[in-house]
Amino acid sequence: MSQATTRPGIAAGRLDAATLASNFADLHPPYDAHEALVAADRCYFCHDAPCVTACPTSIDIPMFIRQIQAGQPEGAARTIFEANILGGMCARVCPTETLCEEACVREAAEGKPVEIGRLQRYATDTLMARPGHPFSRPEPTGKLVAVVGAGPAGLACAHRLALHGHDVTLYDARPKGGGLNEYGIAAYKAPNGFAQAELDWLMGIGGIRLRTGMALGREISLEKIAAEFDAVFLGIGLAGVNALSADGAALDGVGDAVEFIAGLRQAEDLTTVPVGRNVVVIGGGMTAIDAAVQSKLLGAETVTIAYRRGRDRMAASRYEQDLAASHGVAFRFNVQPVAVHGEGAAREIELAYTEEGRDGLVTTGETVRLPADEVHIAIGQKLDGAPEGLTLYHGKIAVDDEGRTAHPKVWAGGDCATGGDDLTVTAVAEGRDAAESIHRALSG
Repeated sequence: MSQATTRPGIAAGRLDAATLASNFADLHPPYDAHEALVAADRCYFCHDAPCVTACPTSIDIPMFIRQIQAGQPEGAARTIFEANILGGMCARVCPTETLCEEACVREAAEGKPVEIGRLQRYATDTLMARPGHPFSRPEPTGKLVAVVGAGPAGLACAHRLALHGHDVTLYDARPKGGGLNEYGIAAYKAPNGFAQAELDWLMGIGGIRLRTGMALGREISLEKIAAEFDAVFLGIGLAGVNALSADGAALDGVGDAVEFIAGLRQAEDLTTVPVGRNVVVIGGGMTAIDAAVQSKLLGAETVTIAYRRGRDRMAASRYEQDLAASHGVAFRFNVQPVAVHGEGAAREIELAYTEEGRDGLVTTGETVRLPADEVHIAIGQKLDGAPEGLTLYHGKIAVDDEGRTAHPKVWAGGDCATGGDDLTVTAVAEGRDAAESIHRALSG
């Protein structure tokens, strides 16, 4: 999609710099010490805590909250980082409302859970502000591991391997490491360069070498690195994007929501980021929500999320839906695009009404048109180029419970591999657990 700012309907600088700075400020301001103590006092410190079971990385939540209550936020952070080395980012972006906080006993009893995510952020931010790294690395083992993909899964894997004394070369196709954390998360969820600050902090353990601009299948091959290294972990994510199958999909103004979010994340000056006057986002997941909310924050007059099924089928949580609505984003359910209309550039989008039929989703024959000079496509991502020699299952790399692939020296995790939900915290868990499996294999 063209980023030209002179095309009618799409322009940069719809809002002044001060307004944009306010719009993209921290979604949830951090606790101060007193607020953290008050929040920690609400925890029941359950023995068989359901919040721990609900956490994909199994952080000992009652323990770290008790440590905060005892005035030991650094100790609390250590408890968190032992399970989840990206606990700082996860505290900001995890859907806690459907994970640990939904399982909280306070939520069931009172309808108001302990704010676990904000307490986790308080602890991790406190420790990360201190000099040094909380974990020390043992003597090198002499084993070399290649980790391809410096996103959440790859970073968690690389750190755990370094913690065991192995030397890691971390490859990433982009100019910066961080993956989804750097390029794919709404700017207001992790402002002030937090993703890169966390990456630098994580690398402080030593034993990890980052090489950017190195893509699998382009600068490096799986066959070559599998021969050069003792083990390989793939955390390459889903770089491919499902295309919109509708007339007019190639018109100027129609583009990938992931690319829109990435461009916004990397913009040094938000007044230079173009946005449509009337924006329509196609999809029902977190990418759709993030693209829609940020379009509104950039100054779009109308923003609509169009989803082909009912509200209850959306992948985005109800909390995220309500957040979007609070920013003025409108929702259209049971509609799917059939055409984008315009002479060379998008002007309207035509949506067909849908319903669940005996054979699945069908259109009713009715349509509606909405003004749309910018259309963001967020209908899912896919593996971009299957690595050679690996088995795929439903379009992802097939792995066992430890992250092992069909290749004896290759493990995989995160969005590119079969497994759990496509969440940052799940990717961290899979990268961490694969590292433990790799360590056991290298240790004989």
